[in-house]
Amino acid sequence: MAYRGWRRNATKYNASKCVVDGIKFDSKHEAERYLELKLLERGGVISDLRLQVEFELIPNQYATEKRYGKNGKPLKDKQVLLERKCCYIADFVYIDNETKETVVEDAKSPITRTPEYRIKKKLMLYRYGIRIKEV
Repeated sequence: MAYRGWRRNATKYNASKCVVDGIKFDSKHEAERYLELKLLERGGVISDLRLQVEFELIPNQYATEKRYGKNGKPLKDKQVLLERKCCYIADFVYIDNETKETVVEDAKSPITRTPEYRIKKKLMLYRYGIRIKEV
């Protein structure tokens, strides 16, 4: 007998995925914001609207490994990946035509502001000088 408290394919935050203009969105809130931004772009308030833009916060971390052949002769050093890069993927990036500034937006609810997200938000400000606008 299955436990009735859980839905089989429920998402982490109970968000419903949806498709608008052939683009898949993680939530209805994100899709609605996309439609609002498309109207603003059509009206000339914003320009260069982009979706799912990746910002590298911390690059890959490598170490050099010294290698030796069977006869003890040194071989070419090998780069070994220690840690993978850390990235922030913004929901929307656009240029505000009034201020000529690049705006980075994230469609968030109070529940989805995880500790990981808060750290990435601070790293965005530190590395790029960009404040993430939460809508």
